[in-house]
Amino acid sequence: MESKRALSRRQILKLLGLGTAQAAVLAACGGAPAQQAQPAAGGQPAASGGGSGKLEIFSWWTSGGEVEALNALYDIYKKKYPSVEIVNAALAGGAGAGGNMKAVLKTRMLGNDPPDSFQVHLGHELIDSHVTPGRMEPLDELYGSEKWNDVFPKQLIEIASYQGKPYSVPVNIHRSNVLWYHKGLFSQAGVDKPPATWDEFFAAADKLKAKNIPALAIAEKDPGFTGHVFENILLATLGPDGYRGLYNGTTKWDDPKVTEALNTLKKALDYANPNYLSVSWGDVNDLIVAGKVAMMIMGDWTNGLLKSKKFNDYGWAPAPGTSGVFMALSDSFGLPKGAKDRDNVINWLKICGSKDGQDAFNPLKGSIPGRTDADLSKYDDYQKGAIADFKSNQITPSVVHGAAAKESFMTDYANVLNIMAAKKNPDEVQTKLVQAATDANFAA
Repeated sequence: MESKRALSRRQILKLLGLGTAQAAVLAACGGAPAQQAQPAAGGQPAASGGGSGKLEIFSWWTSGGEVEALNALYDIYKKKYPSVEIVNAALAGGAGAGGNMKAVLKTRMLGNDPPDSFQVHLGHELIDSHVTPGRMEPLDELYGSEKWNDVFPKQLIEIASYQGKPYSVPVNIHRSNVLWYHKGLFSQAGVDKPPATWDEFFAAADKLKAKNIPALAIAEKDPGFTGHVFENILLATLGPDGYRGLYNGTTKWDDPKVTEALNTLKKALDYANPNYLSVSWGDVNDLIVAGKVAMMIMGDWTNGLLKSKKFNDYGWAPAPGTSGVFMALSDSFGLPKGAKDRDNVINWLKICGSKDGQDAFNPLKGSIPGRTDADLSKYDDYQKGAIADFKSNQITPSVVHGAAAKESFMTDYANVLNIMAAKKNPDEVQTKLVQAATDANFAA
């Protein structure tokens, strides 16, 4: 990590496969035309005093592990500012990766009624959706006063920035290319290790099928989950450079390897829980805990969720074919223009970026801290491994979780993969992916 601290924003975006697509700006949907973001005059005055009034925090954190982690931040805030009423305006994710919350948030932002602060993924989701339309305040002076430029990796600050200024505070780093597996079901079926390749996955899946155990957990009641699985298959099939190329135009969506990846997904769906079209994203973890499905490809928030359920008969490994690669995303909070309780938000952001805040939040969330000075004694074995991997692995961006491409493509992608889950027609789906990429104007 330290050897890369001097990389420019352009280099970092290129590393993540974002390339010149970062320049694309989402148009405001409805309402008055969006104004372009302008640097604020001067800086952001530091919040003062013990605080009073309210603090409304918007997120999609309503599941086990997420709730406990968010409450850990709230507890720190309440101790410092006991006179402030925290309004937890969390909404369940719905259509994967916070779809319900994002829809309500968009309405409020366009209506000039922003929450005081809200959860947002770093990368295109932050920049395209909220910064370039001029709806967020820059946080460069807050970064300076809190000395975050010294403890957040340069890469992370660059991804959070637009025109040289950071616009949100990363509270964590998640890895999305993780295979979680039920140790007891593996033992029952004679599977002695997690599959390292998709060929090994199908061999294990056949052993599990012989015991009437579905191999792969899928939850596609709403779009999103299958898209998450597929981005992992794309990474395994194309490799890191080819995968990044999907989002900067150097790899075409009609490439034969994309076809191969779609056929792998089609085969994998045949080993999924039969009711996957009626299972919600938030309920899929119960299939693992109840021993109804053996494996799941999902981000490491799963670690926090399984711990919250007091379930410990699970193991983990990189998703098949992705060893040595860290598919990354980060949750963050920012300061909307027009926030009703602005000083309280600044105090909230200080806690989100603090060592105490991150070391309270991440052990429960299952993620790793954005800061480089974490107290490793507070983290479990999975997290210690993830911290080491983040420093040494190649880094690629998740499309489902807002890092790889602008929101319009992310939505199209999730909807197209929902069609794949329902119809299992790779030719039709690849044609639609090509069209979505054309609409998104990915270019080298």
